Amino acid sequence: MLMPKYATALQLAADDPRIRGERIEYDSPNGAGKQGKKMGGYLVRPSNAKGRIPAVVIVHENRGLNPHIADVARRAAAAGYLAFAPDALYPLGGYPGTDDEGRALQSTRNGAEMLEDFIAAVELMQKHAESTGKVGVTGFCFGGGICNQLAIRVPTLGASAPYYGAAGAEADAAKVVAPLMCNLASSDERINAGYPAWEAALKKAGKDVTVHSYPDTQHGFHNDTTPRFNPEQARLSWNRTLEFWDKHLG
Repeated sequence: MLMPKYATALQLAADDPRIRGERIEYDSPNGAGKQGKKMGGYLVRPSNAKGRIPAVVIVHENRGLNPHIADVARRAAAAGYLAFAPDALYPLGGYPGTDDEGRALQSTRNGAEMLEDFIAAVELMQKHAESTGKVGVTGFCFGGGICNQLAIRVPTLGASAPYYGAAGAEADAAKVVAPLMCNLASSDERINAGYPAWEAALKKAGKDVTVHSYPDTQHGFHNDTTPRFNPEQARLSWNRTLEFWDKHLG
């Protein structure tokens, strides 16, 4: 019942005139595999962009860069951002075509090495010729946890908007510089259990953090390719994410 329906749920086609997308490679600190020490991903820019624009990194779930995450990157580009969605499966040959296969493949990768690959993606966007250097992130499930870790690990990050991902450790709260806006499902006990302590530690350390819990939602509510999709709350959370980026990235 929870298998995605990509053919009917994508919001922006790859050839939508509002955006221009391409697949690119970038250097990986450690992602050795079929492609060597390279990572890859989907870079999308607004067609009407003039000059440098803020960038955002879109971090996928635990199954690689599937069509839904590519669609989210296109939405971010249509909203005016240089959007990059890395594929943690690229060193293993890339997203294999189905989420079940992608989930199995991603489970074979080292978690610490994947985090380094996403840190490198942020740095790539900070230095990109079309970027202002201001970079935000958002991510879902696994990607939400990565967003919290990027806020801890990258002091130059501009903004982080995790969706229902693992909270950071209380001891790391003082390392966070970027503003955080955390989006949680109301029915998601395992993930939500970590947020009271994470939020309290961040506030105690004087950090900019907001936590939103969306009523009548389950883990994955933003994903419009599955039955857990909640259209109203997904729209609200995405609009909040865009407003959050606009405020902190310019």
